[in-house]
Amino acid sequence: MVTLGAGIIRLEPGEVDLAVDSKDGLYQQHGFFHAGVTSSIADSAAGYAALSLFPKGFGVLTSEFKINLLNPAMGPRLVAKGCVLKPGKLLCICQADVYGGAACATHVATGLFTMVAREGFDD
Repeated sequence: MVTLGAGIIRLEPGEVDLAVDSKDGLYQQHGFFHAGVTSSIADSAAGYAALSLFPKGFGVLTSEFKINLLNPAMGPRLVAKGCVLKPGKLLCICQADVYGGAACATHVATGLFTMVAREGFDD
């Protein structure tokens, strides 16, 4: 997320919002945010949402995801809203929706993610 310049803008148990601001290097050939950027922030928002439900010393890894790109991702900022749909001791099923355009009002992507919890991660 450092490379993209993305950061957490909201954090609640089971819910995380990430934002990435427009900058050179994040676009594809038509001037829209690259699908890789959209997918990356959706994946991270879902992952942090899952992680927020585990105790210190745990980490999460994505084991599966599917993303639908709904509209061209444009505007000065993208916001990914991740939430846990079904928590578990080992697996969490999460969703993330990405918004862009003027005032981040355009739904640009939606995804479903399976996160695997792993113990033994240091902060």
